[in-house]
Amino acid sequence: MSDHVSPTATGGGLYRRVWRWHFFAGLICLPLIFSLATTGALYLFHRQIDDLVYADVLLRAGDGPASLPASLLIRNALQAHPGHVKALTLPDDRRYTAQVDIVAADGVTLQVFVDPATGVVAGALDESSRLMTTIKHLHSLALVGDGGKVVIEIVAGWVVVLVLSGAYLWWPRGRRQGVLAIRGKAAGRVWWRDLHAVSGAYAGVVILFLALTGLPWSIFWGQQMNRWMSDHGLGVPDGMWRNVPKSTQPAADLGALPWNLQQQPVPASDPSAADPHAEHKAASRRAMAGARYNALDNPAAIGVDQAVATLRAAGLASELGTGYRLALPRDERGVYSAIRTPGQLDGQRVVHLDQYSGKVLMDLGAARFGPLGRVTEWGVSVHQGGEYGWPNLLLMLAGCVATMVLCVSGVVMWWRRRPSGRLAAPARRDGDRLARGVVAIAVGAGVIFPLLGASMLAVWLLDSAIGAIKSK
Repeated sequence: MSDHVSPTATGGGLYRRVWRWHFFAGLICLPLIFSLATTGALYLFHRQIDDLVYADVLLRAGDGPASLPASLLIRNALQAHPGHVKALTLPDDRRYTAQVDIVAADGVTLQVFVDPATGVVAGALDESSRLMTTIKHLHSLALVGDGGKVVIEIVAGWVVVLVLSGAYLWWPRGRRQGVLAIRGKAAGRVWWRDLHAVSGAYAGVVILFLALTGLPWSIFWGQQMNRWMSDHGLGVPDGMWRNVPKSTQPAADLGALPWNLQQQPVPASDPSAADPHAEHKAASRRAMAGARYNALDNPAAIGVDQAVATLRAAGLASELGTGYRLALPRDERGVYSAIRTPGQLDGQRVVHLDQYSGKVLMDLGAARFGPLGRVTEWGVSVHQGGEYGWPNLLLMLAGCVATMVLCVSGVVMWWRRRPSGRLAAPARRDGDRLARGVVAIAVGAGVIFPLLGASMLAVWLLDSAIGAIKSK
């Protein structure tokens, strides 16, 4: 929401139209943009904040080696909190406890924390009530379901529009003051205008990066892009499913996965490899007990300890600083799924094991992703501040803070400029038109990002209708 300068310096009608779009885009999306920036800034430091808030259960009292078998950790967790085991997370640092995810009788998922050296249960947390879980859901609007994800996708697209239109409005056009520094004697509305312009000038590229790299999580563009990349071998490897049976289990059941794999099916185990009647026997035992399937109680399965040993032989070992989440089979045809997402692209890895034979059905790391898949995963890693350590975190934090500054300064600048009781949107005069190049860019963006395109069309129709009414 930049202040205008003389029509001669700005190019007249084009400048006014761009300013008008910049104004309305900011005014409509500003609350959500501010929320995205605030929650995003907090979530960048989710691990550090968790360590402070939940130190009593996350951090170990000693630093002895994590030597106890996985089955014992799970058994101790179940003794303290009975239920159905979903997964075991082995820590990547000796400072931390292991985490056992248990679904209680009331359906609540409890995260039970066990010392991997002593087997002592340090405590448990309701997964849905953790502070960073709430922050993450606020950031994605997941609290309001798929509708929230649609809104987030549209807002992310409008952030791109705001950055590009803001760059056009900021362009010096012969001006030297208030471009790269706030004027020394600036006060009042001029000071806020300079703060807005200068903040955007320095942080625009980072904000644009955050908006674009946030789109892979979107409900429409992200899913369609993921599917298209998979169909053309640009994400997951070509032929990865050759001779590998697929299950009906959705990948979302496994927890956090690399983006390229979030829409991929999960492999299936072959019960007949161990016992032709294993599947029916396990189903019968479960039906008689009236309980959910438990791989730990299936004598035909390899068991969690053997699964961990197989994964260790494959290069996944918590004592080597490569902790991972091990999702247990959910039924007779389920698999053991080890998921490592350390933050850096090259450390990502997902390994699926047949629960009966222990055979590695699939082993996927970032090196096997296609070119677009690697670029997308890299963008996601940088977006989350994990790819390059503290410099990465601080740069993304700066982008979030700058976004908040732009939101506040834009509102203050508009409030000081507007006459009392009026919206004071930038005026549009008869004959004002957008340049063909601008229209082409808008159409191109609408094709690539359909929800943004639909919302841009709606805004254009509304603006045109208002202009037609006023001209009568």
